[in-house]
Amino acid sequence: MIINPAIIALILGSLMISAFAFYALATAFRILKHWDVRSGSEVQVALERKTYLISTIFSYLLGFELFSLLLFVYTADHIHDLFVGAMCAAGSLNVNNYGYPTLILKIITFMFCGVWMIINYTDNRACDYPLIRPKYKLLILLTVLIGVETFFQTNYFTGLMADVITSCCGTLFSDETRGISGEMASLPPHSMRIAFYLSVILTLRVGIHVLVTGRGATAFGLLSGVSTVVSLAAVVSFISPYYYELPTHHCPFCLLQKEYHFIGYPLYLSLFLAGITGMGAGVIDRLKGSQSLSEVIPALQKRLSMFSMTGFITFAVIATYPMMFGDFRLIF
Repeated sequence: MIINPAIIALILGSLMISAFAFYALATAFRILKHWDVRSGSEVQVALERKTYLISTIFSYLLGFELFSLLLFVYTADHIHDLFVGAMCAAGSLNVNNYGYPTLILKIITFMFCGVWMIINYTDNRACDYPLIRPKYKLLILLTVLIGVETFFQTNYFTGLMADVITSCCGTLFSDETRGISGEMASLPPHSMRIAFYLSVILTLRVGIHVLVTGRGATAFGLLSGVSTVVSLAAVVSFISPYYYELPTHHCPFCLLQKEYHFIGYPLYLSLFLAGITGMGAGVIDRLKGSQSLSEVIPALQKRLSMFSMTGFITFAVIATYPMMFGDFRLIF
């Protein structure tokens, strides 16, 4: 294992968060079994108090998951010079079999935490907690994700050996490389550009419909999820080559480096904001049957849709900037 303050912080932090999550899991099972809002029993009162504690814990969890995701990528990029062949985080994550699964799990967990917080916020706006069971069923899934993420991250960092020879991002994200990274790099830029802008335009169009009419939030949530996936693929396919001004360089991690003005951070953060808030608007639309939330959910959906649309617009502007104002052109 490579001794690094950031690595130690990530491991200890994940273990602590896992402990909190499993504590919340035990409470979730009790709530699912004994919750009865019509009861004034001592057990019910205790469970209601527990819900506020769990909400507070997961508020901090969400913040830590964002910090952990950014710190994990930064750390992987920072230690790349310890491995022969690595030029950025792409090579560091390829040192063993746990690097890329950890990154994927962190992204998924962060987005699920965001959606859970939206459901929890919505539920707390009503006096009868109508979403208590759906949100605690989702909490069980979240706890499993956090536990698996902690396991993979710990194995990744403890398995790092400085004498390992790894691959550079030019090799990993190449048309000739087998696997997901190679397949994403080999996606046709022209087709991906059409798919990217079409998905964003459709998402914005449905978002405007939600703002004007208050309907269509489920479709907006689905489109937000699809647009998030398409946008990530577009980064590898054609967005990153425009920033690098090199048609064979598809690495999504070099955008986070100083040479490119750390443009990857606002690029990815705006996309995750758009995806979480957009999918959150769609999820609560499926849970709006309660009378106590009849006025809360429509107003909240409009705010979430506005945040999501702002995120997608920001991402599209950052992605389009080098195409509009740079000298480099991809030849299709």
